[in-house]
Amino acid sequence: MSPDIAQELPPLWKSHLAAEFEKNYMQSLRTFLRGEKEQEKLILPHSSSWFNALTATDLDQVKVVILGQDPYPTPGHAHGLCFSVMPEVKPIPKSLVNIYKELEDDLGIVNTNGNLQSWADQGVLLLNSVLTVEAGKANSHQGQGWEQLTDRIIEVLNEQSCPVVFILWGAYAQKKGSIVNNPQHLVIRSPHPSPLSAYRGFFGSKPFSKVNKFLTEKGKEPINWKV
Repeated sequence: MSPDIAQELPPLWKSHLAAEFEKNYMQSLRTFLRGEKEQEKLILPHSSSWFNALTATDLDQVKVVILGQDPYPTPGHAHGLCFSVMPEVKPIPKSLVNIYKELEDDLGIVNTNGNLQSWADQGVLLLNSVLTVEAGKANSHQGQGWEQLTDRIIEVLNEQSCPVVFILWGAYAQKKGSIVNNPQHLVIRSPHPSPLSAYRGFFGSKPFSKVNKFLTEKGKEPINWKV
């Protein structure tokens, strides 16, 4: 990770996050990632996509935040947006299949493509807590510093006066999102859409219609969830 990578971020994110890239935890993260590369480990996604969530949606464009955990560990899947995969990926990952099932039940929208870039383009920040992973080893980059950066991103969003919807699926996201306390925002919590927990309350939670109702009430354009 280049020390000047913050310069590549959109202007508003850069203004709030540039100082983070000078802190000790980011120096340690750089050292860790450099060491992984020197051991010829495959890091996912490609470094050009690590900050795709931020580059796709600058701070003043964010209407909705969906919090994920870490990237898909299968080569060719992750591209820097949580739950999203590259357009050619088949079959679609199981959690995303369940997200789409709930979307169809909620709003009657049927999606067959697993790429969520169009959501990001409309102001849905698809943010993983950890932005990299070793191929084939889920959660392998946890605790190396990414969480501190993404906590700061959430803090910045929480400080905004413009209303934002935070979607927190599962205990991990709910713990990370617990710092959201600004009454301007809407927080939607439910179990995770993974096959292990989707039937415990994710199905039937209707997050997509709740988001659009809130946005409409605040005078904002609703999200077109069709991809």
